[in-house]
Formats: sequence, C-alpha cells, structure tokens
Amino acid sequence: MRVYQTNEIKNIALLGSAGSGKTTLAESMLFEAGIIKRRGSIEAKNTVSDYFPVELEYGYSVFPTVFHVEWNNKKLNIIDCPGSDDFVGGAITSLNVTDQAVILINGQYGPEVGTQNNFRYTEKLGKPVIFLINQLDSEKCDFDNIINSMQEIYGSKCVQIQYPVKTGPDFHEIIDVLIMKKLSWGPDGGAPKREEIPAEEMDKAMELHKALVEAAAENDDSLMEKFFETETLTEDEMREGIRKGLVTRSIFPVFCVDAHKDMGVQRLMEFLGNVVPFVSEMPKIHNTRGEEVDPVANGPESLYFFKTGMEPHIGEVSYFKVMSGTVKPGDDLSNADRGSKERIGQIYACAGANRIPVDSLQAGDIGCTVKLKDVKTGNTLNGKGAEWKFDFIKYPNSKYSRAVKAKNAQDTEKVMAAILKMHQEDPTWVFENSKELKQTIVHGQGEFHLRTLKWRLENNEKLNVDFEEPRIPYRETITKKAKAEYRHKKQSGGAGQFGEVHLIVEPYAEGMPDPTSYNFNGQEFKVTMKGKEERDMPWGGKLVFINSVVGGAIDQRFMPAILQGVMECMERGPLTGSYARDVRVVVYDGKMHPVDSNELSFKLAARHAFSDAFKQAGPKILEPIYDLEVYVPADFMGDVMSDLQGRRALIMGMDTEAGYQKLSAKIPQKELANYSISLSSLTGGRASFTTKFASYELVPNEIQTALIAAHEAEADADDE
Repeated sequence: MRVYQTNEIKNIALLGSAGSGKTTLAESMLFEAGIIKRRGSIEAKNTVSDYFPVELEYGYSVFPTVFHVEWNNKKLNIIDCPGSDDFVGGAITSLNVTDQAVILINGQYGPEVGTQNNFRYTEKLGKPVIFLINQLDSEKCDFDNIINSMQEIYGSKCVQIQYPVKTGPDFHEIIDVLIMKKLSWGPDGGAPKREEIPAEEMDKAMELHKALVEAAAENDDSLMEKFFETETLTEDEMREGIRKGLVTRSIFPVFCVDAHKDMGVQRLMEFLGNVVPFVSEMPKIHNTRGEEVDPVANGPESLYFFKTGMEPHIGEVSYFKVMSGTVKPGDDLSNADRGSKERIGQIYACAGANRIPVDSLQAGDIGCTVKLKDVKTGNTLNGKGAEWKFDFIKYPNSKYSRAVKAKNAQDTEKVMAAILKMHQEDPTWVFENSKELKQTIVHGQGEFHLRTLKWRLENNEKLNVDFEEPRIPYRETITKKAKAEYRHKKQSGGAGQFGEVHLIVEPYAEGMPDPTSYNFNGQEFKVTMKGKEERDMPWGGKLVFINSVVGGAIDQRFMPAILQGVMECMERGPLTGSYARDVRVVVYDGKMHPVDSNELSFKLAARHAFSDAFKQAGPKILEPIYDLEVYVPADFMGDVMSDLQGRRALIMGMDTEAGYQKLSAKIPQKELANYSISLSSLTGGRASFTTKFASYELVPNEIQTALIAAHEAEADADDE
C-alpha cells in the first residue's frame, strides 16, 4: 500500500439511527473498493465492522470500526459508528477525528430522533454533512415525504443530488441531477448503467438541477457571478461550489442508496472521492494551549490516540490520528500525558479486524498500532519539536447507573480492573468507588449500554456480577436554629477524659451577615467572635464555624478538635447518614479540666452536641434534582408527559426542535433510575433524553419519613 499525502486523505464518519444500515453500507463500500471479495451480512455474522463477540451475539454495533478504502488515488478513512443512542460515545469519538459526516436515514421511517441527535453533534463540532437515504426498496418508503420532512427540519440547505424513479421492491433506478444521468442496476447491484434521463423525468430533473446549481454557486463569489451571467455551471464548477459549501455547512447534499443490494454505493464513493473536503481544507485543530496545529507532513511528529480495542489473541490495539508530521515504525516518542517514553512498533492501515502494514502515515491520516507499553485513550505522543496535548473530545453526561458487585467477593479487584479496561474502549462506561454510598457505581448511556458491559464481564472475562439500583446521594440540612450542650466524661484509672461543648446551629445561606446574638426561650446569647472558619464541603454546600467562647472556658488549642468533631458528624448526617451541608455552628461556651481534657474529649463532645442540636433544628433531607430534556415524536408526547408526572417531575416547558417535540423538566434523581427503559418502551425506542445535575431540593415529608425509618432499621440490623 502506498503512502498517501495529506492532500490525498479524507476522513469520514458513518452515522445513523439503529437499523439505518451503516454496517451493510460499509460492507458494500469495502467490496466496491476491492478490500473484500465478498460482502458479509449481519445475519451471517461475518461483516468487517461487527466482529467483537458481543456484537456477534446481539447483532448490533457496540464500538466504532475503523477501515479504509483506496478510491481514485485517494485514501478514504471511514469509521462505522454504532447506531444506538446508548453507544453515542463511539459516534462522538469518530466525529472528532474525522472531517465529514455521512448520516444514513432509514427509508422506512425517515428522519428519527437518532438522526437529529447525530446532526446536533455535527452542528456542535462544525462538521460537514451528507444525508444518505437508504432502504429505498422498502414497501414503506415514501421518498417525497422524507424529503419534505428533511427540508422542514434542516431547511433549504438540504439539497437533492439524486432521487429514485420508484421506491419499494421495484427500486433499481436513480436520477442524478449533478451529472444529469439516469443510473440503473441489475439484481446484483454494483456498477450502474448510465443512461440519458427519460423525457418523463426531465422536467423534475431540470428543476432539481437548477436548485443544485444555485446552491453550489452561493458558496463562491466567482461562481455566483457566472451563475448570474449564464444561469448554469459546469460539473467541475458545481463540485467546487458543493465542496466549499460542505466546509461551511452551507449545503447538505442528499443521496440515494440501497446498501443491501449494493445500488448507488459506487456513485456515492465517487462523490466522496471527488468532492468531499480533504484534511487540509478543514479548520485546524487546537491543542490544549489553544494553539492551532497545522496538519503538515514535514511538521513535528504528533499522534493523538482516540480509541483502544481489546482484541482476542492480540491484546490492546491503539488507534491514532496523525495530528502533525509523519510517523514510521521504530519512532521514539514521548507521552505528553503520562511522562513516559514509547517506541512505535509496526503501524497499520485499518480494515476492521484486519490490519495492513504500512511504511509510514502522514499528517491527517488514521492508523493503528499494537503492544504499546503505556498509552491510554486520549493520550498524545510527540516527537522532537512538539510539546502538545489534545483534549477535544467531550462526552455527554451519563443517563443510567447501576451498583455493581462481584458475586464472588474474591473477584472484586478483577471486576474493577476489567471495567477500567473497558473504559479505555468506550469512555462513556464510567465507574467510581463511592465512599458516600458505599457502593461501586457503573455509569452509562442507558440500560442497553450497561447490559452490554455486564455481558462482556460474564462472557469475555468469566466474572459473575450483580447489578442493582444504586443508592441516592441525599443531603441533610436544617431549617431553623437550635442549641445543645454535651459533656464527655470518662474515668478509667490514671488520666481520664473530659470535655464539655455548648453550641448553636442554624441554616447558612451565602452572604448572610455574621451573628451578633441569639434568643432561646427569652434568654439572650451574645456572640463575641473570636474566630471564624468557612469550609466548602467536598459534597457541596458550606460549614461556617464560629468561636465565640469568652473567659477561657475552652482553651483555644481545643478548637480544631471541636471543628473536627462537627465535620465528622456532617460527613455522616444524624438523620440518614447522608452528608450534611449549609450549616453555621457557633461554639459559645463549655468547660475543661486541667488534667483530663484533651483533643479527643472535645471532638467527641462536639459530635454529640452537634448531633443533638441538628435534630432539634428542623432537619430536612435534600435530594438531587436534574434538568431533563426529552426529544420525542409528537405522537408520543401525551404518554411521555403522563409518565413524567408520575415520577414527581416538574414540567418546565415544551418546544419544537427540528421536527420533534422537546420537553424540558426537573426530575428527582431517584425517579431517573429506570427512565431510559420506560421511555424506550413508551416510544418504541424513538425518543431520547439528556440530563444534567441542577440542584438539591427538599424531599416531600412522606419520603423523608420513609428514608429515616429505613436508615434506623438498617442501623438496628447492623447492631444485631
């Protein structure tokens, strides 16, 4: 395989909803390019893209698959992305390292929520988009209705380059208004027969051709001048205008294809090779210092590792994009993230499960290597003259969480190591050992996502685990002021223990003035501030600690111990053992013993005094509330709203976005536990949602009562 120059390389992401046909299209593209001799199928479990055991088991893509084709002296690096929204991490990774998105649309359903999600990601990243309407042989396909829907959603930028003469089982002809030819296929697809456009189609073809010419001309001043003069452009001029429009997202070309029958695929590849922008024509990437990095072959060598695959009999396969320079086997590079040295072994052009050795890869190219010592997903390797890091891939917040526990306690460390390894393959699998919840929590993008992880643990790693609903990170606070005192006294021969603490607690709000006095039952307690500490709690909120002890009742040296006792009690709240927050504590009096007083005595006295005061101060439990946005077809809006109201959600608003209803709400985290399953069931998988932590709010009284009772029962069980 020859070495391709930067201006001969194009990087393309295949996106689309589940079932839109990306993997089948990838097979046809590889077949047309001669990379494979026979097209595989999902049913036969022999496709290039889906080759991991879990993908073969379930029949869906889990990981993005990198492959390449050589076409008309160009190298097209293509990444086939998973379609399910649960595996969105693969799509986001791929979009960040490619320069062109091809979004497939299922001809049976038209634009779906998943289509809009993918488009939104391209919009955020500024990536060019080509729409590809697939499955035109379906009896349910209504092409004109799909085009109308697309133009309603994406506007006039959505411009047809092709349209089918017929859809359904008789589909085998396309009118291409860029080259102004009719393309037709036999039963086996492949290379099309090119003919003149029939008279009965000419009016429609000319109308769409003029619209395409005008759309292409709008992207270049000289082309626009010519268009005004002649009302036409040559094919080459149209291609140039479309290319410029792709880069600026001023045009979204629409193509037709039947990937299963290999119809329209060769023509699509011609367009990708001839028109889609090269790496060198796209906006430059910035490193973490905000500096532009020019993708030139003679620049400093720099590789960004965007994906890790764990493959049987091989181990880690590390996928990289050459950000600058030229990489060759044997190069010695420095890991900018880990501070280690790394020698590159053999480098490969990617072809799914297969790899083709190459002598070098130039800036903008995508490749892989194996057996690296200390490189993780997201790392940058640099040669001399480069001290760069890249951190441009941002993943969405998790939507679904489960507590994971090894059935055999002896396997706990193995389970953690396996999940950490899987995180390298899919960074949206995230786990944490929660000190607060006393659980190991695995986060993902949905029930389907975590079910896949569980399958891999049990089948690939042979580790049996239990998944259960995680505990909720509640918080405790107070709603009024209260005072308490506690004397800790212990005598057991020799030096004893003695410490007495009197304190007042009250709710704290940012910006409230310092106290000057308190009144309890007609008795005034004046505050003489001797010291003040504000502590931002690691779990949110504040503790304000004021020393108001006068007359030497408690020696200053015991104040840090009193503060520590209060903080320990806040770390395990008096009501349910949850973290406490937003409390002001004023220590106003106490007693000490000249011999028996020590730090431990005052710490214990402070803990008891704080706990007693907290329970008298109108204690309340807070629960985490999330902002929720649901994207749903209008037909399902009523069912979705009804379900949310049953989950204690507060509907904040409704809007229409890109042909779908967007429902905004605030919802308790507790009610989100199985929401992805419920939403999928209600809408047949045609809706999606995003969440973001918003705030902590008071739980209803009946729920607080139940939580306290459950905590007391658990504590009693532990004491037995």
